[in-house]
Amino acid sequence: MELELFSLNVGKPTTVLYKGREVVTAIAKSPVAGPLRLDAAPLPGDEQADAVHHGGPDKAICAYCYEHYPYWERTIGKPLSPGAFGENFTLLGATEDEVRIGDTFRLGDALLQVSQPRVPCFKLSARHERPTLEAEVTASGFTGFYLRVLNPGAVAAGDRLRLETPHPAGVTVAEANRIMHRDKRDAAGLRRLLDVDALADSWRSQLSKRL
Repeated sequence: MELELFSLNVGKPTTVLYKGREVVTAIAKSPVAGPLRLDAAPLPGDEQADAVHHGGPDKAICAYCYEHYPYWERTIGKPLSPGAFGENFTLLGATEDEVRIGDTFRLGDALLQVSQPRVPCFKLSARHERPTLEAEVTASGFTGFYLRVLNPGAVAAGDRLRLETPHPAGVTVAEANRIMHRDKRDAAGLRRLLDVDALADSWRSQLSKRL
């Protein structure tokens, strides 16, 4: 499997008005050419407005699949630029049905590992002024996913992510989304997902309690 880093996106916190109140968010990301230094910290020029729910080693990089953009342009009714879903990496070449939790990808000198699906929050709805968007993204399964940085390196738009080690458990991002959001009483699925050693700690804690 090989993916293209179609767009490299960063952004800083801004204040938006949503449902009558001010919301501070860094979800508005814009493309940059790079190269940028990639490590466990945010990319240069990128910040998080909410360090409790965003960022950290398990969510160092937010990735989204460019294949989903045409669907959302039809659904939302407007053109969308890379970074529209708050992602750092807009990727082309695979989707949640193919990428597995724990897969490791080589990106130049950097080594990245898929840690969990992305869970959209209300700030995505706020950015696009569509109150239902958060729920729509979750229901569609077109969530994107997070990457942790195992080895740092420089990255730039147009670089290739090459699958270095497919995780042997074979649990895709789509399967993890199904277990988390739809089939919540699938005990066998829960155990299978919890057996993935690379699963992010926040998901492991939540699913362990459910089981």
